[in-house]
Amino acid sequence: MALIVQKFGGSSVADRDRVFNVARIVAATRKAGNDVVVVVSAQGDTTDDLIAKAAEITSEPSRREMDMLLASGEQISIALLAMALSVLGVQAVSLTGWQAGFITDRAYSKARIRRLDTERVESELARNRVVVVAGFQGMNRLEDITTLGRGGSDTSAVALAAAQHADRGQIYTDVEGVYTADPRKVPGARKLEQITFDEMLELASLGAQVLNNRSVELAKKYGVELEVLSSLNPVPGTIVKEVADDMEGMLIKGVAKDTDVAVISIMEVPDVPGMSFKVFGALASRNINVDIILQSTGRGGNKDLIFTVPLGEAENAVEVLKENQPRFGGKEIKVEKNYAKVSVVGAGMQSNPGVASRMFEALFEANVNIHMISTSEIKISVIIDEKEADRAVSAIHGVFIP
Repeated sequence: MALIVQKFGGSSVADRDRVFNVARIVAATRKAGNDVVVVVSAQGDTTDDLIAKAAEITSEPSRREMDMLLASGEQISIALLAMALSVLGVQAVSLTGWQAGFITDRAYSKARIRRLDTERVESELARNRVVVVAGFQGMNRLEDITTLGRGGSDTSAVALAAAQHADRGQIYTDVEGVYTADPRKVPGARKLEQITFDEMLELASLGAQVLNNRSVELAKKYGVELEVLSSLNPVPGTIVKEVADDMEGMLIKGVAKDTDVAVISIMEVPDVPGMSFKVFGALASRNINVDIILQSTGRGGNKDLIFTVPLGEAENAVEVLKENQPRFGGKEIKVEKNYAKVSVVGAGMQSNPGVASRMFEALFEANVNIHMISTSEIKISVIIDEKEADRAVSAIHGVFIP
């Protein structure tokens, strides 16, 4: 008997018919002789609706209370799915994140898992029940409800698969696997049969919304092989694993777009040792993630620091910088929000020169201006105007994946 961990996103359980569709998938897996743990997200637009309800009350809700509110969405989903499984004759029990053993740190709205005690889950499996777990949530040492941040249900599912040494982890979405670009916007996008953890991690971090990047980090760390597949169309999906059998010999595995980008500029910072540490140390102390960083050549005893942060962190970042400005100086702090990050990812670029040249040529021919550039061994990212992002993705995709 195998242990299968299955995760279903919000669109997969959006209404009654889709809840029963998921229940039938789970029931078939159970009746094939497997133990099954299911992780579920909030239905459809429930999370957005809850955020809107909070906005009706206050424009500045505390993160603790937002976690208390948003966690209710997944609790609705798990109860409904457990009921649907019961109707189909499958014994099931729903568990909240904390009932399933998720203990997190105290970083409300973006908590990290500190410990996972699966004793209750294992007990329910021993009683021949399907265990339906609320994704995205846990509890900290103060016994406060916490949430794991955007895409946290993926992280919950991979953590459960790792902790229980599951035989397979399946991530069900509304697409049929991992594509070379968003198939809803790029008609020529191709579904990949396999992709490595490293490539998937880069794509997830760069805006591809199929998998959450923290879930891929966990899968790589604990060797949890994942399958990404559709809950609506029963066809083979994409396998995410350590080493892919790259029979296609693809140089580039994907082109990703991320509009969750704000560019912050600190002008005329003194060009002396320690200034960058003071700037980025202040941001790190508030758990603000910084991505692309540029530093100008010193002139007149000063330099400019330019970097990107997530849109939702922009105002907080500026506030932190202004609080600490006496430590590092700087004439002006600016934030600009009408940008996007477009990236190409592929392990093949490590041994194939000219990828950057071809990418920049594609952008030139599409009349797209580049503001910032960042590279690693398997990815190249550019910051461009948001209004040009879709055109840029199509142009780049057409060059590498015709």
